[in-house]
Amino acid sequence: MSQDALAALSQIRIVLVEPAGPLNVGSAARVMKNFGLQHLVLVKPKCDPLGAEAMQMAVHAKNLLYEAQIVDSIPAALDGCYSAIATTARPRDINTPLEPPEQALPSLLNQPAESQSQSQGQPSQALIFGPEDRGLSNEELIHAQRFVKIPTDDYSALNLAQAVAVCCYELHRASRQTSTLRNSDDVSEANSAQNLTNALRTAPISGKQTESHARNNQLNEQILSLAPQAKLNELEGYYRHLESVLLSVEYLYPHTAASRMRKVRQLLQRATPTSAEVALLRGMLRQMEWALSESKQG
Repeated sequence: MSQDALAALSQIRIVLVEPAGPLNVGSAARVMKNFGLQHLVLVKPKCDPLGAEAMQMAVHAKNLLYEAQIVDSIPAALDGCYSAIATTARPRDINTPLEPPEQALPSLLNQPAESQSQSQGQPSQALIFGPEDRGLSNEELIHAQRFVKIPTDDYSALNLAQAVAVCCYELHRASRQTSTLRNSDDVSEANSAQNLTNALRTAPISGKQTESHARNNQLNEQILSLAPQAKLNELEGYYRHLESVLLSVEYLYPHTAASRMRKVRQLLQRATPTSAEVALLRGMLRQMEWALSESKQG
């Protein structure tokens, strides 16, 4: 596998929520190693990931179990991530389409340039799998931006380790294709840039102005692309802050807050805001809180 493909896969963390079977955890580690994925996160595991059964199934992937991160919540598992995809075996009331793995998972490999520089070697994309007995709940699914359903026939519920294997294979396959396309695109871009330079140099009197204009446009595009995309923990902080303010002004009520906030999440996820934009939104909320406290004191 090329270095580009390995680097892309190294940015993905596999998140298992409340796994109950040590055989599944060990098997998941094994298929991760088979397909070049290195980062395993366990959310409140209900089994011993370092027990004899897990180690027996992991075989040569024992290091992934030793290095696995254990956390208490999905937000903690996604800390530092820019995007997450969740898996589900059945349709949900989430107003978001369920996609097959080959359609959705390649997006985890298309990491923004700013996240590559800021992640400093830490995985910044996540793929989430639910517990064996129930899958992910609607409340757990809200932490993801896209949703994968592995196509099946009459019986839709796959074993956890089998689902991990299918998705890891698709990520591995997509990483190889992406690496090949990127290399061919680099050659094409280099040729196009040289052709543009040659054309500008041989153009008539306005050539210098045209060249300057083209370079300014390219510089503006680069500046825009460097705006850091907000991480999921930044968005999560905003959602909680917003819910608190909306409850205080009685726009939300406790019994309807979850469903309405789900719609707000979907809206902002489509917008893919930057860190600065999320900070701007939180500044608005803080000003509202100050105004509310002043009105109560007056």
